Amino acid sequence: MLSLTTGLAPLVLAGLLGWTGAVKLFSRGTVLAAPKTALARMLSSSERAATVLRGVGAAELLIAAGLLALPAHPVPGTAAALLGAGFLGYLAYGRALAPESSCGCSADEDTPITWRAFARAGVVLAGGAAAAVAPASWWSTVSGRPAGSLGFLAAATVVLIALSADLDRWWLLPLRRARLRVFGHPLFGTGTGAADRVPVAASVELLENSLAWQAASPVVRSSLLDHWEEDGWRLLLFSGVYETTESARPVSVVFALDATSTRDTPGDPAVRVTFLDADSGEPVGTELLNAVPSRKALPLAG
Repeated sequence: MLSLTTGLAPLVLAGLLGWTGAVKLFSRGTVLAAPKTALARMLSSSERAATVLRGVGAAELLIAAGLLALPAHPVPGTAAALLGAGFLGYLAYGRALAPESSCGCSADEDTPITWRAFARAGVVLAGGAAAAVAPASWWSTVSGRPAGSLGFLAAATVVLIALSADLDRWWLLPLRRARLRVFGHPLFGTGTGAADRVPVAASVELLENSLAWQAASPVVRSSLLDHWEEDGWRLLLFSGVYETTESARPVSVVFALDATSTRDTPGDPAVRVTFLDADSGEPVGTELLNAVPSRKALPLAG
């Protein structure tokens, strides 16, 4: 197993660094992701952060090429190990400086720095050290032990995918959705109706991605204040201010959507909205209602 690890470490690292380096160097997402990274906080500049990320990407590609072309030479492996050590130092400092920021490890990753980023950097460090002392080229290892090499590469690929947060949308989220379809939501059965299958937070997220929310959001001035179910609808109550050229009046903003709708429900959810005067309860803002898809007056009743 040790000979497989040292023999195939250059190939595994070349794949990892080649992917992350290409994304950093060539993806347009690098510029968009740079302001969200801890590096931008360190350098006090999104532009400089994007430049450094592209430079790191170029270095990763260069090391990946060296690992592929000179697998039994200590220089590419040593360079990879030093890069991994640098990543660990950067992650530790970034986690302390800006824990809410992303690391920018692949330029597509926008989640905060977690243990997975540290683990992947550790893999680069350990893999580089193994590649530096590899006794033979990776292609001789593959040709000499094809079955074992295939199993090792498959296992390494699974580990690297599991450590890459930006790939979650391709495997982890579908897996979670499939689990919910098979076993149901963990909160199912704690309430009295079908709506209990869908958490309120999920309905709010669905609402905030709808056209109705985009049209009505200039009026909304609060987070969710109350919610209830009625005739298969989940009603969500917000407070707001309806402004005209003459005055501004406080209103209640009531949205309604199918209580069982989720992100997996086909098609756009039907969303209805009403603006009610906060004092009298009378509908207001008919001209704005005319701009909201699927509009229909809703009773304000709990």
